[in-house]
Amino acid sequence: MTALGKVFRTTAFKLSAFYLVVFAVLTFFLIGYITLNTREVLFQHQQDRIETEIRGLAGQYRKRGIRGLVHVVDRRSRTPGASLYLVTDFAGRVLAGNVSSLDRDVLEDPDGRPQPVGYRRLDATEGDQFERALVRVFSLRGGFRILVGRDIAERERLKGIIGRAVVIAGATMILLGLISWFFVNRRVLKRIDSISATSRQIMEGDLSGRLQVTGTGDEFDRLAENLNTMLGRIERLMSGIKHVSDNIAHDLKTPLTRLRNRLEVARHEPESLEGYRDILERTTEEADQLIRTFNALLMISRIEAGSTGAAFSPVDVSDIAAGMCELYEPVAEEAGIVLSHDIADTPKMEGNRELIGQAFANILDNAIKYCVAAGPPATDEYEAGPDKSKDGDGVRRPKIAVIVSNDSNAIKCTIRDNGPGIAEADRERVLQRFVRLDDSRSEPGSGLGLSLVEAVVRLHEGHLSLEDNKPGLKAVLSFPIKRARESGPRETVST
Repeated sequence: MTALGKVFRTTAFKLSAFYLVVFAVLTFFLIGYITLNTREVLFQHQQDRIETEIRGLAGQYRKRGIRGLVHVVDRRSRTPGASLYLVTDFAGRVLAGNVSSLDRDVLEDPDGRPQPVGYRRLDATEGDQFERALVRVFSLRGGFRILVGRDIAERERLKGIIGRAVVIAGATMILLGLISWFFVNRRVLKRIDSISATSRQIMEGDLSGRLQVTGTGDEFDRLAENLNTMLGRIERLMSGIKHVSDNIAHDLKTPLTRLRNRLEVARHEPESLEGYRDILERTTEEADQLIRTFNALLMISRIEAGSTGAAFSPVDVSDIAAGMCELYEPVAEEAGIVLSHDIADTPKMEGNRELIGQAFANILDNAIKYCVAAGPPATDEYEAGPDKSKDGDGVRRPKIAVIVSNDSNAIKCTIRDNGPGIAEADRERVLQRFVRLDDSRSEPGSGLGLSLVEAVVRLHEGHLSLEDNKPGLKAVLSFPIKRARESGPRETVST
């Protein structure tokens, strides 16, 4: 009983029962409507036939008299069919026809409307039952009367056929409804049970669980695909949170330990004023680096959540790139690096100038930081010029090139260098937070620069890719062109 009650409470059963009732009502209504109209049409047809024959027989009587009428009726009475005829005189004696018995008082109501009566044919035996017919009695001059009728057994047979059709249709509908409910209920419950099992698996902590996709493309598959995408996103976020937590514990523990040890040394060992000042300056630098790390983490989280509070407005990416190149050119020159640029005019797009500028700054800062002191002797395609690219002894210096171009769909910003580059296996990994390759451990940094760049590009619905520059690294920032709106800046939304 519990299992049966569970079945009755399912949505599939309720929907099947609802549709069964709706289709049953519709079917019976249509059958009833067709039945009534068919009977009405048959009744009207029989009335018209009777009226036509009465007018014809009355015409025969006027032209040929009673003898001609009796002759015509006698001839028609011998013809097989559903028609009934009877001619009587003023005394009620039968002169011609094919009716032997009638209900009482039928001939006493001449010139009335057609009416259903019981009768026996002339060739019927005494034990036969009365049949039903639609007849009309018409009186002639001289007291003669004519009865013309049509057997309504066809109409009764039609009624029986329709009645049986109603029963068969109802039984078939109920049977098909139960069969369809069984299969629908089984299929729906199977999918629901699968969703419930996956939900329990996820609630127990296994975020790798996914809903079953059968490949039919129905609404359950579409729902499963969307939920699987959501679950994948949640799994990545939870994994990212765990990864970030582990990296924070690992990467921030060292500077905090240095801070504590430095303060502990200053507290226990006597130092001169200059020594204390040096300890305080180094402590302040460590604290500033920690603050920058936490600010970068906070900015990445806000960008990924779409809640930076920064407004989007029409921005010129080529202008931002030119400004960043001008800003970093003295830094690159001081480090002995050739910084060149090839910036094409680009259409304005909806974006945030500060965030895009920060992304350019992070890429250029990384390129300057990790570019080698001397590049390979071979020439390359982004030569900045003979005077700037080589020292007096002909050795090539490190170089960075910034290229901005656009087509009808996207603005592409490429920053290339001839430094050590990044191995192909590590290019996806370096976009994660706090990931620093072994070769870069000796350089200052927190491993958040490229993570921030990717978050900014993703906020603008763009794409960041790291490629091999042979030698060096090529970072490509691609922004889809979205024409600036005339209505002014708008708030950012989650992407």
